[in-house]
Amino acid sequence: MKKKSNIIVVKKLFSKYALYIAFIVLVVFLSFSSPVFLTSKNLINVLRQISVIGIISIGMTFVIITGGIDLSVGSLVAITSVVATSFATQETNYPLIVAIVIGLLVGLVFGVFTGFFVAKMNVPPFIATLATMTIARGFAMVYSGGRNIINVKETYSFIGKGSVGGLPVPVIIFVTVILIGIFLLRFSKFGRHVYAVGGNENAAIVSGISAAKVKFTCYVISGLTSAIAAIVLSARIRTGQPAGGLGYELDAITAVAIGGTSLSGGVGSIFGTVIGMLIIGVMTNGLDLLNVSSYYQQVIKGVIILVAVLSDRKKGV
Repeated sequence: MKKKSNIIVVKKLFSKYALYIAFIVLVVFLSFSSPVFLTSKNLINVLRQISVIGIISIGMTFVIITGGIDLSVGSLVAITSVVATSFATQETNYPLIVAIVIGLLVGLVFGVFTGFFVAKMNVPPFIATLATMTIARGFAMVYSGGRNIINVKETYSFIGKGSVGGLPVPVIIFVTVILIGIFLLRFSKFGRHVYAVGGNENAAIVSGISAAKVKFTCYVISGLTSAIAAIVLSARIRTGQPAGGLGYELDAITAVAIGGTSLSGGVGSIFGTVIGMLIIGVMTNGLDLLNVSSYYQQVIKGVIILVAVLSDRKKGV
């Protein structure tokens, strides 16, 4: 009887810490497989590479915990990048802050737009964000004339290429967004309401929580994080691309799902999303170092999504 009890305890511990165990195993495997993997230069490169999708994933976490989804984040990256860079080209005389603020406002406006239809008009999140995705991509093409915005100023590119104290600016921004996300979700009243709405919306409404307000705010947060990511990305490549951000929504959803956030809502954490993002980043980097084809990497990523969803369904049983 005692042996059976111990087995149950071990299973519970393994289930609880499976994500971290998987991450450690992956790191150890790649450390032995490639002598380059554990070098400080490569590890910083991994953090720089995941920063853009990582920032988007933080906002996506809020949305998915409420039981929703945001398919528009990739298109928001595109529209924000072309608008922001248009105010930061060599031909313009605007201060850097103008490009940043206008870029953030673009993300905010589209976040408000999506949040209004999901929270106030009760349009299913999948449909509402699909519409926003199409509209934002169209606006990006119209605004830029279908052409990339080039000749971006050095001061703007510092956001994506610069370093402070040896740490890349994109990583510093990513960490800042993580800390803000953790505070909002774990230590604020708003965070408790997010979990309540995602866990049982009717019960949350009965207890006095405005589910519409919570959902609306989560989509606004997602819009803002998408805009931040767009500014970082466009600054790094020194170009605003109307066709940019393709597939970013899938990468963000993958990171959130791998991180243990339930796709049916009510369960999840920012820290879990970060670990999920690190797993994807480390895996991609490791496979690149091992010269594994990008085609196979897509297959592996798809399998990981299936495993994460199946694990989520098993927990719900």
